[in-house]
Amino acid sequence: MDLIATPPPVVGSRVRPDALVLGKRPLRRDTARRTTSRFVDDVWDLTPAVLQDTANCLRIRFSTLPAVFRPVAKDLFFALLAHKPPPGLNELTVTTIHGLFGAARAFLTWAQTLGAASISGVTPDLLRRYNHDLIAQGGSIERRDHKRRAVRLFWLYRDALPEGDRLALDPLLVDDWIEGGAGRRGRENTTPRIPEAVMGPLLVWALRFVHDFSDNIFAGLAEWTALHTRRHCQTSSDGRGARDRLTVLLDRYRAADRPLPGGTSGPRGLSMRHLAREIGCSQRSVLEPGARQLVDATADIVGVADDAYLWTAFDAPLDDRPWQDSVAATEVQNLVRLLHAAAYIVIAYLSGMRDSEVKHLRRGCLSRETDSTGRISRCRVTSQTFKGEGSPWGVEATWIVGAPVAKAIEVLERLQGPRQKRLFAIPPTSRHFHRTNRRAKTVTSTNTDLRYFIQWINTYCAARGRLDGIPLVSGRQWILRTSQFRRTLAWFIARRPGGTIAGAIQYRHLSIQMFEGYAGTSRSGFRAEAQQEQALARGERLAAMVDGHEHQRLHGPAAAETAARLEKFGDRIRFLGKTPDEAQLRKLMKRSDPRIYPGTFVTCSDNPDRRLCRPPADRAQAPALNSCQPLACNNAAFTEDNRTAWHHRLALLDAQLARGHILAPLVRDRLARHRDEIASLLGHPTPAPDQQART
Repeated sequence: MDLIATPPPVVGSRVRPDALVLGKRPLRRDTARRTTSRFVDDVWDLTPAVLQDTANCLRIRFSTLPAVFRPVAKDLFFALLAHKPPPGLNELTVTTIHGLFGAARAFLTWAQTLGAASISGVTPDLLRRYNHDLIAQGGSIERRDHKRRAVRLFWLYRDALPEGDRLALDPLLVDDWIEGGAGRRGRENTTPRIPEAVMGPLLVWALRFVHDFSDNIFAGLAEWTALHTRRHCQTSSDGRGARDRLTVLLDRYRAADRPLPGGTSGPRGLSMRHLAREIGCSQRSVLEPGARQLVDATADIVGVADDAYLWTAFDAPLDDRPWQDSVAATEVQNLVRLLHAAAYIVIAYLSGMRDSEVKHLRRGCLSRETDSTGRISRCRVTSQTFKGEGSPWGVEATWIVGAPVAKAIEVLERLQGPRQKRLFAIPPTSRHFHRTNRRAKTVTSTNTDLRYFIQWINTYCAARGRLDGIPLVSGRQWILRTSQFRRTLAWFIARRPGGTIAGAIQYRHLSIQMFEGYAGTSRSGFRAEAQQEQALARGERLAAMVDGHEHQRLHGPAAAETAARLEKFGDRIRFLGKTPDEAQLRKLMKRSDPRIYPGTFVTCSDNPDRRLCRPPADRAQAPALNSCQPLACNNAAFTEDNRTAWHHRLALLDAQLARGHILAPLVRDRLARHRDEIASLLGHPTPAPDQQART
């Protein structure tokens, strides 16, 4: 069978040459619609329709396509941008359309190499061949799905294409077009979680930059800024003024026994440009014979360094020694970039904000509330949120954040110039600073900064023999992306793992903060995602209890009911015929949640009518285990692990009561009664130690 079909005659495009490609899409407030790109243009500028601050410039260049496919591609992408989508499809954002253009270009270029001269000439065999080639290329399934999606657009929008140049069939009919079957992905979140072994040291280093190193970096930035903004001073014709300042500077080098700046191809390896910047004159003034003699005489005494180092001391302690011995002037830009990345990590991970929400933080977004004693009770951050809000401009939302996030925002406000409102705009030290429109950094740019941050950490640790670098995962460096922080935080809150990261934050306190703030002001809040992860973690624990027959060894007033619920839950798991994967377990917990909540001291078999932790009106909410009264509630059941925890608690109370003579009577009585309740639960109500001593 031929791969290429003979195309029928093609009827020309029905789109007027002067039609505006952005149609009626909302535009930036500083853009006049009449100035936007038109259908006849070879380059379509989509930037005016990018309303978020996280993209700078998006353009579709049709000159990059094979010439035979340019007309039909223009019709397709005009329909995507300016027409309403076909029934059952959602309107795509310009950012998504820009990405799909690259995927469509890959397909059209590939099709041309096989002799295709039109979309109507693409046969089922050609689509099958393309699909097989995609799979053979490897890479992620998500990336291959993205390329397939671009091809299917020619079918979905076929009515907008010229007659005679339309795709002949739906690519979904091609074998394995959806890898793994139609139900493989669904709506599951495929964003990978950052492993704890990576997230722990990453967060620690980010906090070090924000809390410990930032003052040094700002001091170095001030010196760097002075070197690069100092104007040439007016001097007399013989350069006497510049020579006087040079003499003072060289005396300072000799007094400090500090080598002169070097690291260039200048005379004797001296950086004459750096010396000129230090005294605010042109390099030519320093190279004059009289000035050169002064420099050479000083170099004979103090020597020449291997680079032009700043005078600023980078002396913040790290394990009882300064974190940097000295910093070259050229390194300031890199340190500022690292500080920028560190602040992003702290904010994105410890707030639960999406990348677009982080990037819309502006100067003055942080506010603090104090209690009656003047102590800070909570910190609020205001930004824009977009997902699920129904407005392309986004809506204002508020997050409750902790002290590390507040500190990171303060650092960013110091880092950006006073006239820059966007906290994640390109910093003033960047070489691209004067060539940008000062919008927020793109996702791609931030991902590059995150990789650089990891690279710097590992290089720094290797040079100093430190063991707290970012480890490899499966033999490879973890590829960090902005989309991973929010998902990782939801997972960590649900599991509250140990390890190095446990020392950096308290997940329970963090989740309470975020649930109080963001979830109450935005439909796309973080609460639902964290609760989904908590439900999944609980489902994993319940499945393990059933597998270990723990439900057959329960104690307490709700033991029988808990065992019955777990047995029924186990039947549903066994019905699957295998150990459920994450997607299956999520679905199972959503449809058949047994409402059993394992804890350290109690396993709650929740019945809202018997709760002591919440009022009956809150029956739709999960039980509040932090307010649980396990020794009094009829919802309580106790596993062997729960009983072991109570035994440890009983031993602790016995040790306290053994020294009962030093306790206040009221405290001793309360501890003794609590001890007796635990002993009764465990089935051996022996007298308290202080009572035994008295008898």
